[in-house]
Amino acid sequence: MAVIESTLVSVDVLALRFDPDARTVLLGVAPRALDPFAGRLALPGVLLGRGERLRDAALRAVTGKLGLDGSAVSATGQLRTFDEPSRDPRGPTLSVALWATLEPTAPADGPTWAPLDAVPPLAFDHDRIVADCRPVLADRLWRDTPFTAGLLGREFTTAQALDVTESLTGDRPYPANLGRTMDRVPGLERTAQHAAALPKGGRPPLVWRWTAIGQGSDGR
Repeated sequence: MAVIESTLVSVDVLALRFDPDARTVLLGVAPRALDPFAGRLALPGVLLGRGERLRDAALRAVTGKLGLDGSAVSATGQLRTFDEPSRDPRGPTLSVALWATLEPTAPADGPTWAPLDAVPPLAFDHDRIVADCRPVLADRLWRDTPFTAGLLGREFTTAQALDVTESLTGDRPYPANLGRTMDRVPGLERTAQHAAALPKGGRPPLVWRWTAIGQGSDGR
């Protein structure tokens, strides 16, 4: 009977934070400390420990590789699995890609934060992971409450909602169309408040607020 080589399982995380000043969603990457690809930028990732849950491994990757406190992670969830046998030069490794959202106020020091449209070349097959997962992330926006709330925070403006949507989908929606979509999102309300007045005049954007946020995916 043929002997089948065991396959390891890695958890690779697309750690996302919205930067209101840059008006875009940023992806956290960090240089690898060890071979293979020592010094190359990569997604934060770890090998899944025996009996470890995917969410716990994702938090371990974000804290260990990006140097962030676990409290900065607002939500996590599973994306896709990548099973190319030669994706890791050390041997067969199955990669489970997860997303993790960071509060907009999370520290920006330490890792490299790159716009989704300008992610630098990454080690392993991480370029493919980012490319394949971006449409999945775009589809989650306004459908997955923990993901959307994790990116935008408890309160946000219409302008920020437009910026996040454009960052993930590549297209800027019409404000009225996006407003109708947001009106249908459970737990999200359109307030009567407006943000601070714009420096060059114009009507300040409306403020939206989450009244209820469901539980994030546990990665099962």
